[in-house]
Amino acid sequence: MWRKLLVAWAGNIAAIFVAAWLLDGIRYGGDWWALVLAALVFSLVNAFVRPVVTVLSLPLIVLTLGIALFFVNLLMLYVTSWIVPDFTIDGFWSAVGATIVIWLVNALLSATLFRRFHEEERERERERRAR
Repeated sequence: MWRKLLVAWAGNIAAIFVAAWLLDGIRYGGDWWALVLAALVFSLVNAFVRPVVTVLSLPLIVLTLGIALFFVNLLMLYVTSWIVPDFTIDGFWSAVGATIVIWLVNALLSATLFRRFHEEERERERERRAR
């Protein structure tokens, strides 16, 4: 679990950096430590808060055929900005853009750089189930 969280943290550092670089409404104060802290909080929020929110919003997710999951991700970004003082989101549309950018960067990283890690995780899970 810790390895998975570390990989998510590294990916979120890159994703938040790209979102802040591309979008005017996303800022992390210009300090690298604020970026690292925002990525850590975002990773922890996604690991522990997001599953609870997803379960609670399951009827809405089913009703909207999954579109509500986008807004769950958006909420996780807002929770991160609420916890980390130097990480700011200027408005709703900036948050929407950042959610899309962060998703794209994480998807690209998962498909390329972190692919080997994900394959190793799947192999370990298969071995555990085989026992």
